[in-house]
Amino acid sequence: MTPQQYCQQKAAASGSSFYYSFLFLPAPRREAITALYAFCREVDDAVDEPSDPAIARNRIAWWRDEVLRLFRGEGEHPVSKALAPCLVPFNITQANMLAVIDGMEMDLEQTRYLDYPGLSLYCERVAGVVGLMASEIFGRSQEATLEYARQLGHAFQMTNIIRDVGEDARRGRIYLPIDELQRFKVPAHEILAGTYSDRFQALMAFQTERARELYRQAYALLPAADRRSQRPGLMMAAIYSPLLDEIERDGFQVLHQRTSLTPIRKLWLAWKTFVTARPQAVGGRRP
Repeated sequence: MTPQQYCQQKAAASGSSFYYSFLFLPAPRREAITALYAFCREVDDAVDEPSDPAIARNRIAWWRDEVLRLFRGEGEHPVSKALAPCLVPFNITQANMLAVIDGMEMDLEQTRYLDYPGLSLYCERVAGVVGLMASEIFGRSQEATLEYARQLGHAFQMTNIIRDVGEDARRGRIYLPIDELQRFKVPAHEILAGTYSDRFQALMAFQTERARELYRQAYALLPAADRRSQRPGLMMAAIYSPLLDEIERDGFQVLHQRTSLTPIRKLWLAWKTFVTARPQAVGGRRP
């Protein structure tokens, strides 16, 4: 198995909505974004898979060293070997890759966030920085596109957080900010116990509108000149943002289930956005 085949298998096996947007890219860009996505999956798995935090820390430390080896031309892992020829052509920097590791490592150090600014730092590292790297791979010509990509990464991560409240709680993690739990009178123990309430629904409605606004802000930042090149990100958003509508339609039943779209619907949404090269409308009410 070649390094590229390894990354392809890693991306396809994840079942991620992102995979569908990769299918429409030219081969060099598709291989680069697939390798970057595989790197993110590997580091995320290094944190989430071990039951022993000490093992997880050792794996994260190994990946930190591996990034340093990669930029010396000595990468050992198949993902590193797939990424090596992509670094210079697509402006993938050591600092950005290490920032992603820093973000994943935060999951080993804290399971709660006091407020949204604290959560935003986590979102920036695990998703905003990935958005920056992805926008370079897709091919950007405008500086403003970087801020669009960063903001879109935050929107994706907030969507993940909303979708995975129950799954994260079963790992002992609550990403919803503590001050907002208090504002909506939702004690942490209710989330950990999977207890629904009108208060929980109000909290989730608030988080969902925040995520929608992040999508809107991102779309507003994308220069028209880069819409075609940034179609993969728009395709991801076209697949991801409707999750918020599905979750809301189900009454925010996220403590015991994980909402997803069918593969056919994902492919249709991706194709529609590919053809139009325009952001899809975001649901909900505008503030």
